[in-house]
Amino acid sequence: MLRIFQQVALWEAISTVVLFLVAMPLKYFAGVPEAVKVAGSIHGFLVVLFVILLIMCWSEYKWTRKRVATYFVVSLIPIVSFWVEKDLKKQIVAKK
Repeated sequence: MLRIFQQVALWEAISTVVLFLVAMPLKYFAGVPEAVKVAGSIHGFLVVLFVILLIMCWSEYKWTRKRVATYFVVSLIPIVSFWVEKDLKKQIVAKK
């Protein structure tokens, strides 16, 4: 499950970059509002999935409340989910 959570954290961060650097400029500078609707929907889905997986990992791996709170707060800050992905990758390697 850590690997899945790590991948979702990565894709959630990438979707944030796409939303801010591709979709929003397309909406405001090229008049293509659909770009934000599509990218925003994908990003929103990934954020919800991130939170669900965070709760599942909290339960399965007996993470501390501090760790879960840190991951949750960090997930609310654009692009910082890359840090969560990197931290999870370290845990995956350590478990091998």
